[in-house]
Amino acid sequence: MINTQWIAITGAPSSGKTSVIDMLAAAGYATQAEVARDLIEQKLATGQTLADIRSPENTRALQRDILMRKSALEDAQDPDKIIFMDRGIPDSFAYFRQAGLDIAPVEKAAKKYRYHAIFLFDRLPIKADSVRTEDNAAAQQLEEMFLADYQRLGYDVTRVPVMPIMARADFILTHLGLPALSSKASLA
Repeated sequence: MINTQWIAITGAPSSGKTSVIDMLAAAGYATQAEVARDLIEQKLATGQTLADIRSPENTRALQRDILMRKSALEDAQDPDKIIFMDRGIPDSFAYFRQAGLDIAPVEKAAKKYRYHAIFLFDRLPIKADSVRTEDNAAAQQLEEMFLADYQRLGYDVTRVPVMPIMARADFILTHLGLPALSSKASLA
């Protein structure tokens, strides 16, 4: 296993991860977008419908593809560079289980790299969008699975409470010993 400086930001769908990742990127930090969202949006752009993409058989293929792409992206990253990632490989455990897939490929991929820190965002109300299909009950179940899976892998998971986007970013940065964005903004 290779130890990294990567920070995985996880949480239920619609928990605000992407908003914080976008803010960190705008502040100059290296980030990695959520693979699942990018892949689904690419499929929608080719004319596929969300119902087709999310059909049981296509969901299984989608989850395998997400894991493969996420693994390839991680293989291309410098383990010594701080990178904020919108979801880590262990998030795939929950999605593989939901799709009825064997989790052995996720186990293998999750043992390749060790993240520096894991932040789990407390839930916000679900906001429907072009790729999200979960309801509040499904979001709660996913959050519980994410927490359990990271802990099972020996990670200390830091929960990030619901607060404004800048405050969440500052919470993470301060926890990591990095300068808060709000202090940078006040200097500008």
